[in-house]
Amino acid sequence: MCGQDVLQTIQQKKRFGSLPGVEVGKRLLAAVGNPQKGLAFIHIAGTNGKGSAAAFLDGILCAANIRTGLFTSPHLVDFTERIRVNGVAIPKEKAEEIGRRLLAVSLDAQPSMFDYCLAMALLHFQEQKCALVILETGLGGRLDATNAAGVPLVSLITKIGYDHTEFLGGTLSEIAAEKAGILKSGTRAVLESQEPEALAVLTERCKALAVPYAVVKEQELTATEDGFCYPGETPYRMRMRGAFQRENAMAAVLAARELAALGYAVTEEDLHRGIAETVWRGRMEVISERPFLMIDGAHNADGAHALAKSLAESYPGEKFHFIMGVLADKDYREMVRKIRPVAAKITAVTPEDKRALDGERLVAYIRACGIEAEWKRDTGDAFRPFLSGDGGFDTEIRTVAFGSLHFIGEIMSVFALPSRAVSGEKSVERGNGKRRE
Repeated sequence: MCGQDVLQTIQQKKRFGSLPGVEVGKRLLAAVGNPQKGLAFIHIAGTNGKGSAAAFLDGILCAANIRTGLFTSPHLVDFTERIRVNGVAIPKEKAEEIGRRLLAVSLDAQPSMFDYCLAMALLHFQEQKCALVILETGLGGRLDATNAAGVPLVSLITKIGYDHTEFLGGTLSEIAAEKAGILKSGTRAVLESQEPEALAVLTERCKALAVPYAVVKEQELTATEDGFCYPGETPYRMRMRGAFQRENAMAAVLAARELAALGYAVTEEDLHRGIAETVWRGRMEVISERPFLMIDGAHNADGAHALAKSLAESYPGEKFHFIMGVLADKDYREMVRKIRPVAAKITAVTPEDKRALDGERLVAYIRACGIEAEWKRDTGDAFRPFLSGDGGFDTEIRTVAFGSLHFIGEIMSVFALPSRAVSGEKSVERGNGKRRE
């Protein structure tokens, strides 16, 4: 099997394996020597903001010269984005080499694509001698493959909302219980602000397991001209846009402080530099000023609400032209309702994904809501006016494209944008991250 076929084979594996991910993960990792043993982890779960919080934390640790592995999903453009060491994606040749080894493993259970990706990441992080590893869950927490890695030093849970309800439960309490499955005796927890019923589940589990925890108080986060401040803190500069990113950043700060308390050499200067330098692609990212075009991976109702809130804060009184491409298993009706107050018109696109919602069906619902709407056959067609230079767009209104991360990746490919996830990608060797004596 040639290299390219290896990665294609892994990506074509089913979304779910024959057993829960945590069970398949344990078996697959055991079959390749348990590469997670000897690695130290930060585990991140939540509905929205996992990737951003992971990126902020990765930025802080890299600023502290700690050799850090980062595992996130999904990728935007290239498979190798999922696995990074100090901001540098796994070389394709290395991914192919490890992938070939994993596909040759014989198990009594069928791994999913995500199971293979996790094992590949841990083998790479072990080989690269990472001092710390940041693991983002794929779905839920309790049964997620990443939960096979063991007890993390720090567990971070971002905003919990309604998503994947067919797997995680139909109430916030049920969903929170699944996310809380990453909390184990021996870890320390950082929790973003939550709805009361979700927060109650998380804090009760922390108390039951004697897990010390800190909660970010969203209402105390205040926007500044170039970032945010929090009571008792020196104001943080931040390149990331969006009101919701302030809480993700502060959660990363609290998680990094827990690591410092455990002996990792993270200073206050590292916290500020890491937050200031972090950029996570496809999150309220402006890719063109004239004409204005922003892309954002708001892929569910809570994400759409956060996007609308942030746009209203950044551009008071304005309404926007949205280009929307979503998956059929998302609550697209609620997503439209969330952005309706700031929408002048919406263009619907069918992303190139077998789970995609048909754009014509989306347009019909948008029009039924009384919003001007049109349908474009594909992503290239929707953005052709921005590339041709021949006009075809209203320069008096800002355009914001949002939806599934696969759709955001398609847009980045159309514009030939690099898929680097964290700004200031490190190509030099970093420190070994040893604890202070």
